[in-house]
Amino acid sequence: MKQIEQLTDSVFYIMAALSNPRHGYAVMALIEETTKGTVNIGPASMYTIIKKLLQQELIYLYDDSDSRRKTYLLTQKGREVLREDIERRKVMIQLAENGLKEEQE
Repeated sequence: MKQIEQLTDSVFYIMAALSNPRHGYAVMALIEETTKGTVNIGPASMYTIIKKLLQQELIYLYDDSDSRRKTYLLTQKGREVLREDIERRKVMIQLAENGLKEEQE
C-alpha cells in the first residue's frame, strides 16, 4: 500500500498514541508526557485530526460506552500507514545523522 501524503507530526503523534485504545484526553496527556512538554496538541486540533482519521478509516471508535469519553484505536490500514511513515522518518534521521558525522570528520 503506497501512502499518498506524508503524516504531519501532529497526526503521527496521535496515530502512535492510538496504537492502544485511548480517549482524546489520554492521547493529549501521553504526547505531552512523552515529549516532556515540547509537543502540545490542543483539543480543537486533536478532534479535527481524529475526525479526519475516522473518515480515512485509519482509526475507529473502539468504545463509546462513556458518552463523554470516546475511545479510539488504529485500524489495520492505520497501522500500515504508521509503519510506512516510521520507515520514512528513519531514512530522514539517517540522512541527517550521516551528514552531521561527515561534517565532524
